Amino acid sequence: MTASELPRFVVPGEYLGAAEEFVPGRGTYEDAGRIYASVVGRPTVDEADRTVRVDAPNAVPVLAEGTVVYARVDELKAAMAICTIVADAQTGRGIPGEPEGTVHISKAKDGYTESLGDEFAVGDVLLAKVLQSRPSIKLTTAPGQFGVISARCQVCHGLLAAQPKGLECPRCGHRERRKLAEGTDHFAPFVPS
Repeated sequence: MTASELPRFVVPGEYLGAAEEFVPGRGTYEDAGRIYASVVGRPTVDEADRTVRVDAPNAVPVLAEGTVVYARVDELKAAMAICTIVADAQTGRGIPGEPEGTVHISKAKDGYTESLGDEFAVGDVLLAKVLQSRPSIKLTTAPGQFGVISARCQVCHGLLAAQPKGLECPRCGHRERRKLAEGTDHFAPFVPS
């Protein structure tokens, strides 16, 4: 069976090819030299290394380098923000176990950052990109499209609203600044579940 002969959609146990033709990848298994689908989904072949995999439409999100995520800031230290990764931003699906990731001060924004307290606050929700997923999860908000997308007032804890010159609390009028994701259309009262 060639890559072009693979079915468009497969179910568990469906034959995909011989182990001599392909290398089994994610969503497949090998039995007696034959490769089968282990999940429902769309089979694809990586022509570079001849790996066959099945991409499930409702697969459990996997954190990998380049994945864009929503993360909640839980703690600020001198050199890093410790965050809980809440969901995959592309699919909106929660990440099992809500793993912990960090944003190093050098990855908070482009340019020099004197204090992480100028960029984030505890409780902020970030749109961030995964730089490293193993052995620990490292995130960045440096590129313009990444940063804070939801924040609470440090005085009255109301949700802040984006204004041309920063953030303002509609309740008490307190003004704050953060490293916001580019465009105020990203900034919204996001409340992670």
